[in-house]
Amino acid sequence: MALLAPSILSADFAHLAEQVQAAETAGADWIHVDVMDGCFVPNLTMGFVVVEALRSVTRLPLDVHLMIVEPERYVERFVAAGADAVSFHAEATPHVHRTLQLIRSAGARAGLAVNPATPLDRFEDVLEELDLALLMSVNPGFGGQRFISRSLERLERLAAMRDRLNPEARIEVDGGVSPANAAELVRRGADVLVAGSAVFGGGRTVAENLSALRDAAQA
Repeated sequence: MALLAPSILSADFAHLAEQVQAAETAGADWIHVDVMDGCFVPNLTMGFVVVEALRSVTRLPLDVHLMIVEPERYVERFVAAGADAVSFHAEATPHVHRTLQLIRSAGARAGLAVNPATPLDRFEDVLEELDLALLMSVNPGFGGQRFISRSLERLERLAAMRDRLNPEARIEVDGGVSPANAAELVRRGADVLVAGSAVFGGGRTVAENLSALRDAAQA
């Protein structure tokens, strides 16, 4: 069964604690925290203080996704703030292996992300070191984007690589995830579905949205 990781990028920041607690009550598995630096991606978002605040209001694992340059400078501070998993982008640093080691030594699960146009072979040399392989199915930096359909074929190839090199690693898909594509994503190999607007938008409650997404993922 795929895990559901609501992305707070699409939550109501004026009521963030309540939104996260609503997701936990409704059966979310993880809380996904998108950290953006205005350099690797155009937007600026939350940092250490927000992770610390979230840690105090939820028992769910905090899945921190760093969309920042030089992530090796900050990963240990995010773990200290309360992150249970930290993923960073292969495109953002020449020190991928070292950064994975830093995350692990700090006590968190280590993940690597790639953008939609980045070759999947960026995963291959380090897949044995990964807890999470994060496949972006939109271009990072903004919520509410349309799912890039070619991501399905990329997901299938990544799943085959994972099964060959590190069957214990989980594949996480982030971007444009909704009830319309959840079942196909799981069928192609996704273990964790990150969803923002599909959970915190649409004019329905968080509980209703999460229920629809879980039902679709299990179809």
